[in-house]
Amino acid sequence: MLSSLELVLVLLATAVMAVVAFRLLHLPPILGYLLAGIAIGPHALGWIPEASEALHLAEFGVVFLMFSIGLEFSLPKLVTMKSIVFGFGAAQVGFTMLTVMAATFMLGLDWRVGLALGGALAMSSTAIVSKMLSERQELNSPHARQIIGVLLFQDLAVVPLLIMIPALASTVDSGGDNLAMTLGIALLKAVAVLALILFFGQRLMRPWFHLVARQKSSELFVLNVLMITLGLAWFTDIAGLSLALGAFLAGMLISETEYRYQVEDDIKPFKDILLGLFFVTIGMLLDVQVVMQNFLWVMILLLALITLKAALIAGLSRLFSADSAMAVRTGLNLAQAGEFGFVLLAEAGALRLIDNPTMQPVLAAMVLSMLAAPFIIERSEQMARRFSAAEWMNRALQLTTIAAQTMKEESHVILCGYGRSGQNLSRLLERESIPFIALDLDPQRIQEARAAGETVVYGDAAKREVLIAAGLMRAKVLVVSYSDTVSALRILSHVRALRPELPVVVRTLDDTDIDRLKEAGAAEVVAEVMEGSLMLASHALMLFGLPINRVMDRIQETREQRYSLFRGFFHGVTDEKNPIEEQMQPRLHTVPITPGSAAIGKTLGELDLGGLLVDVTAVRRHNTRELLPSDATQLEIGDALVLRGTREGLAAAEIRLMQG
Repeated sequence: MLSSLELVLVLLATAVMAVVAFRLLHLPPILGYLLAGIAIGPHALGWIPEASEALHLAEFGVVFLMFSIGLEFSLPKLVTMKSIVFGFGAAQVGFTMLTVMAATFMLGLDWRVGLALGGALAMSSTAIVSKMLSERQELNSPHARQIIGVLLFQDLAVVPLLIMIPALASTVDSGGDNLAMTLGIALLKAVAVLALILFFGQRLMRPWFHLVARQKSSELFVLNVLMITLGLAWFTDIAGLSLALGAFLAGMLISETEYRYQVEDDIKPFKDILLGLFFVTIGMLLDVQVVMQNFLWVMILLLALITLKAALIAGLSRLFSADSAMAVRTGLNLAQAGEFGFVLLAEAGALRLIDNPTMQPVLAAMVLSMLAAPFIIERSEQMARRFSAAEWMNRALQLTTIAAQTMKEESHVILCGYGRSGQNLSRLLERESIPFIALDLDPQRIQEARAAGETVVYGDAAKREVLIAAGLMRAKVLVVSYSDTVSALRILSHVRALRPELPVVVRTLDDTDIDRLKEAGAAEVVAEVMEGSLMLASHALMLFGLPINRVMDRIQETREQRYSLFRGFFHGVTDEKNPIEEQMQPRLHTVPITPGSAAIGKTLGELDLGGLLVDVTAVRRHNTRELLPSDATQLEIGDALVLRGTREGLAAAEIRLMQG
């Protein structure tokens, strides 16, 4: 029998090795955790028996997963995507559950087992899908909007399913005679607990967090978050509901305060580590011997899960006005099982609602579907092209959107990347009335900037057709404002082939790749570390008393020598990036004034956002933009405010604008 320390060491060692291996293979670490659990579990190597300590720790992983979902819960986001979330998402979960229930009925299983299995198999992997969409730079695509809407409803559907499964399990022995009463009692309990927590929680949460934050103790702040999360989880548990429901409510309450971002950062290590442990314990549940004995059933279940789920989702996508290419992509992206499916399956197994011979093939099929998911998603593009001739039209439409922005422009600047450096340059260009178009791949940044009336479009600047659509043949200057040498070299290759005379300015982090970029055709390479050193040196030399022309000569000489004077430096611990300083850096955020907002009819002076250390840099109204508005500016429905401040200050300002 392993001691507690030995148990933890085995779990940590196998988890670390598995995650390292899967990251080297560019696969989601969740799969590494699952395979590590299968390997060390009681049914394989047997290094860890069915230890209750591991299972209890795994429960905390589910708690923090549900807490993070609650923290991201946003009513405005739900309202803007309501047709996708509550239409498409609800249809996907509902029809998947009905299909599984029908299949289990034909196999002679109890309908309650079918309902639990249907809920588990209806879920898709948010972690895998969102990671793949991000890596493939598709987060702003039409099919990604459908996918995210469905995943959002799946997250919400877990809450009622976690309430239903214990109620269903309690009626198995009685033959279902008291099912209606049991479900009614569970529903009444849930409503009472929700009302109690939400009613008192909304009134107590913000003042309590203000009190804790005023103590200026990071340890106290983290302890407070843990106390609230675990306290509400305990409260719902003793009420006969699930731990996960209380954690979800805790996250939802904190999301209404201005401390949500700080809480998200503080809780992330706990969530990631404990959630990884949860997936290890899920892997430990898999009995490899039972799976091998039922190998044919596992393969049938795997193929049925992926093909039927993909076909069902694709068909529903078509019903919700998607073209065939978008429908195929959406179906293939959501065809696998998901994290919450394991949560529901583990809950049903622990309550003996699903017996082990039934659960093992299903669990194996779910694990294998997640292993196959990255490869299926990677090939979804080719599958969409094969099934839809309209796919080429969609690509052309995206390029047309970019071309429409620059059709009337001559001698403009193409700005590749709209991060901090790109935005600073754009403001100087705007001040000089120089036309430009910015290309970026961050959908949130594009949404914020376009809401503020700025000229930025979604597009990968490293692609030849995107540069042509952005007016490469008519542009006067091209600027690569982000530090990515591989992407910059691709851009320079396209420019050299199409417009070799076009000057290109490239930003890089330090002096490592200056020579490569110059040889590739860059007119100027700006190394930000070197330029910072030059500015520091120039101010010091002038304050020392050197004539300004001599200082400028030195600066120019250093630049012409490609910063050879500054090459190399002694590294130290303080050269690592400081995340605390990064959090305190001011940033921009656009807040639309929607119907019902508390700020309607009020002036900026009355709102006193300056008291939150937040500046209003611009107000967009009816497609016109007022820079640096005065305190007398009165806000109307449809206005969009561009705010500048720290992350916490912006969250507090948004709450004041929306809720008063």
